[in-house]
Amino acid sequence: MELLAPAGSPEALQAAVQAGADAVYLGCGPLNARQNAKNFPPEALPEAVAYCHLRGVKVYLTMNTLLTDRELAQAAQLGAQASAAGVDAILVQDLGVAKLLREHCPDVPLHGSTQMTVCTLDGVQACADLGLERVVLARELPGEAIRFLCQHSPIELEVFAHGALCLCYSGQCALSAMVGGRSGNRGLCAQPCRLPYQSAGGGKGHPLSLKDLSLVDALGELEDMGVACVKIEGRMKRPEYVFLVTEVYAAALRERRTATQAERQRLAAAFSRGFTDGYYRDQVGPAMLGTRPEGQREPEALFTQARQTYQKEPRRVPVSLSGQLRDKPLTVAVTDRQGHQVAALGDVPEAARTRAITPEQLEAQLRKTGGTVYVPDQVTVQVEPGLSVPLSAVNALRRQALDALDQARTAVLPRRTLPVTLPGKGTPSARAPQMALSFRYWKQLSEEILAEKPALVYLPSQEMARHQRDLKALMARHPSTRFAVVFPRIFWDRELPQLRRELSAAQAAGVDCALLHHIGQLPLAAEFGFAPRGDFDLGLLNSFTARELARLGFVSATGSFEARWEQLRDLEKPLEFEVLAYGQLPLMITQQDLVGNQGGQGALDLRDRKGADFPVERAWGGRSELFNGKRLWLADRLADLTALGADWLRLHFLREEAGQCAAVLAAYREGAAPPEDFTRGLYYRGVQ
Repeated sequence: MELLAPAGSPEALQAAVQAGADAVYLGCGPLNARQNAKNFPPEALPEAVAYCHLRGVKVYLTMNTLLTDRELAQAAQLGAQASAAGVDAILVQDLGVAKLLREHCPDVPLHGSTQMTVCTLDGVQACADLGLERVVLARELPGEAIRFLCQHSPIELEVFAHGALCLCYSGQCALSAMVGGRSGNRGLCAQPCRLPYQSAGGGKGHPLSLKDLSLVDALGELEDMGVACVKIEGRMKRPEYVFLVTEVYAAALRERRTATQAERQRLAAAFSRGFTDGYYRDQVGPAMLGTRPEGQREPEALFTQARQTYQKEPRRVPVSLSGQLRDKPLTVAVTDRQGHQVAALGDVPEAARTRAITPEQLEAQLRKTGGTVYVPDQVTVQVEPGLSVPLSAVNALRRQALDALDQARTAVLPRRTLPVTLPGKGTPSARAPQMALSFRYWKQLSEEILAEKPALVYLPSQEMARHQRDLKALMARHPSTRFAVVFPRIFWDRELPQLRRELSAAQAAGVDCALLHHIGQLPLAAEFGFAPRGDFDLGLLNSFTARELARLGFVSATGSFEARWEQLRDLEKPLEFEVLAYGQLPLMITQQDLVGNQGGQGALDLRDRKGADFPVERAWGGRSELFNGKRLWLADRLADLTALGADWLRLHFLREEAGQCAAVLAAYREGAAPPEDFTRGLYYRGVQ
């Protein structure tokens, strides 16, 4: 099982390699999920890759953020540079970036980032269908689910084993973007989840901060399951941290054991908010919450020892050397465990005048690999008696052979770079957009609001199942309004029987379309004959993503609410385009039951240090969603929404009563001015 370590800087790369990593992951410039790491300039990639490949370590480049159209040219250039440098794979989140790299650099393997929120076998298969060779699973999955996916996956699966845990499912968080303009989906998360919050009952604490992940005791289980790679988080951490953690995990993997007490102490000393394996053990709850003690100092003595160790080049590459001293040109050959084989030829030995060279002497000279990365694990010699050769000649041939092996190990195979046509500006339609109303609860839907003949109504699957008969009757009375079932944002394979029952009820009521949150939900929609519509969490921020969603069969897609108005306006729109225009925007989806963690029964409100409120609602499957406290209001900006080419405006209702929902719809029909406390979201200010 491969051990993948973080390399947020050149020194961290050295630390990871020398600690025993099988592969490292790193970023170049701003197109990765850790923009604030030191990262690597693109021109430094060849040297970094050569350093790693010489020592038998793979290099994965992270391009795992959502990109805009203006950034696609930079992504294409970086992909070509990475391909030429010989990186072993590129990690992606954005469907459009995956499409771009497949077309532009078709010979570079692609891996799906954990930012893709893959939780199900259909999600894994969808990644495989995109041409990805590996996918990093969501960190929330328990061991049972990981085992199931490994048994059925057509591609390699990677699992996080150590480091920081986000409370929100990766790729689904907009909290940092909304409160501070720094997007986690763009690599600049400000970690507001680590700050204190106050609940409505007055309790203070850190309800959104999780302990750090540690699966050092589960490595054998993961390997037996068939996990291809375990990953250490930490591109923002110091090189010494990277060395200490990687060394512990490398030793545990190599020796097929759990960590010793001394190793656990080193892991905790390097950095810890407390450790948890709650997700893996399927034991989710408040015991997983934790923070780092204030004022905790870094272990300078331990870090100094680590730094002194990795700077000495402790990692050596085992090789087999052979020497032949016969009545033919002197030959020195070297073979490594990856199958590279090189040889150096010298002069024909002369007959010995005084003392012939012995097999022991020849072997001793071949073993002198100091000053290189190599260590001989096997040396064989063939020496005919009575021959002599200067020992300096043997040394020179050994150096020549090892230099040739350096070249063989760091050689970059030819790869294609094909032309790609980048998107131009889209040509938005000038027609007035239609209204789509999204209700969280059945009780919000009224005859009054349906009398206004909204074109489309969204209802969650569980609400449709609970009110199937009433839904069928309602649809019969209002044939001009189309109803779409909203899939859960997150579900696992073991939850499919329940979800299928709910979808079957919606189908029986006459529903024929569905709002999806992931490309892995397409097969389930097709199973019930639902026309697929795409929600905001598909990450539609560039035209290549729009093209890919259209190719996959979506009839509509919702623009990311982290995009600026101009970015949405200029998108190509090969399918119907929807925009969130009203409501409390969803900022987090978490496996934790935040309401239950706080001892509550129903909904919950959290308040941050600045007095801003964040409603929390229970979500499908016992999960939780956290929403922005202020309502998005664009009723007085309908001209802008029409100009950007929106086919649909969605009004997203969370806790509003039925009468309030009707009033909001009327306000949007009239272009009414905003209420006192509102937000324009990110459409006009954007994110970093």
